Amino acid sequence: MERRIAISAGAVEASGVLYQTATATKVWQALPITASVNTWGDEVYFTIPVEAELENAKETVEMGDIAYWPEGRAMCIFFGPTPISKGDEIRPAGPVNVIGKIDGDATVFKGVGAGQTITIAGQ
Repeated sequence: MERRIAISAGAVEASGVLYQTATATKVWQALPITASVNTWGDEVYFTIPVEAELENAKETVEMGDIAYWPEGRAMCIFFGPTPISKGDEIRPAGPVNVIGKIDGDATVFKGVGAGQTITIAGQ
C-alpha cells in the first residue's frame, strides 16, 4: 500500500509518498505531525516525535527527497543546495535516512520560512 502524505506550511501545500522502510513506518505511525520549521539553505527541517537509528543512510540526497536526520530527530525536506553543498549536490548536515519523495516541484518550499508551522498528515 502506498503511503501518501499531505504537507502544508502557510500558503505552501505539497504532497508526497513515504517509502517502505523501518524509519518511514515510524514516521507514518506518528502522523499527523505539526512542528515549527527551521531552514538551512534550501532545506526545511523540524523536530518530530520519532526516534530511529541510521538506516541505509546517505550523505547526499536528491531534489525533493524527504529524510529523517537521527542526530536531530528531525524530518527534512530538500529542495536545493545547503550551506555545505559542493557544486550542484544537495548535502545534509549529517547522514540521513531517505524516507520519501515530494510529488512535483519541491522548490515550493522556498516559500516556507523559519518559525512557520508545518503539518504532515496521511492521506
